[in-house]
Amino acid sequence: MIKYNPKIWFRHIFKISRTDTLFLMWKELVMISLATAGISWYKLEYFPKSDMVDSLMGVYSLVGFVLSLLLVFRTNTAYDRWWEGRKKWGELVNNTRNFAIKVASMTTSKEIDEFFARMIPNYAFAMKEHLREGVDLDELELTPEEEKELEAIAHKPSYIAKWMYAKLDQMKADGDLTQEEFLSMDTNLKTFSDIIGACERIKNTPLPYSYSNFMKKFIFIYVCTMPLAFVNAFGYYSVLITVFVFYVLVSLEILAEEIEDPFGNDPNDLPTDELSQKIRDNIKELLKD
Repeated sequence: MIKYNPKIWFRHIFKISRTDTLFLMWKELVMISLATAGISWYKLEYFPKSDMVDSLMGVYSLVGFVLSLLLVFRTNTAYDRWWEGRKKWGELVNNTRNFAIKVASMTTSKEIDEFFARMIPNYAFAMKEHLREGVDLDELELTPEEEKELEAIAHKPSYIAKWMYAKLDQMKADGDLTQEEFLSMDTNLKTFSDIIGACERIKNTPLPYSYSNFMKKFIFIYVCTMPLAFVNAFGYYSVLITVFVFYVLVSLEILAEEIEDPFGNDPNDLPTDELSQKIRDNIKELLKD
């Protein structure tokens, strides 16, 4: 995730980075400018005066209003998915801390503290990578036996949660936990599965293909035919207007596509690497000797 100072906005206007949509779209902008220049030339050359074509200005204003409403819905839907993902990771941070605090206060066993000091952060790191299509076991703190056992598991975060539940059951059987204490810790541990389930729902349910495909076609047709409405009033300057409109509309669509799956490695995705490391640092501090 890109970090920046929102109070220093003037500098960002003139800064073009590799993540800027202008850099990503420059080939498309060149193609659209050539295509619209050709349409403008054809219109001025063969239909310099056409009442029907000249009346398109009002139609394009109406269609542009409809398109803006669709794009507002598109961007709001994408941002809602991004923000829900951030809230779920915030819940994970809070619940791992609460769970570690209960472990630290309800047991004096060094072995138990060390186990949960490894497994709670392991869950966060496994969840982070699971949402990116694959878990890197090198990031996890595992014994050789645990690593071998976990390699064959498809849903590694759930298996790590299973280990933690098994440890809680053992603690209750050994008399280290009362039934009330077990239920209290179960409340926090259960949220781990709820959180990853919500994140998987966000990741695995993108915007319906038909809607996304319609938006792209709508924008393309709207922009490519725009010179027909503007060329008589602005001449070849209508090409610049068309390219600018195309840049704005497609940039919104690209940004929406980027943030609707917020768990990857795109520049505007959630900082799950930092959040996972924060969880590890917090848990080790709470469960240190």
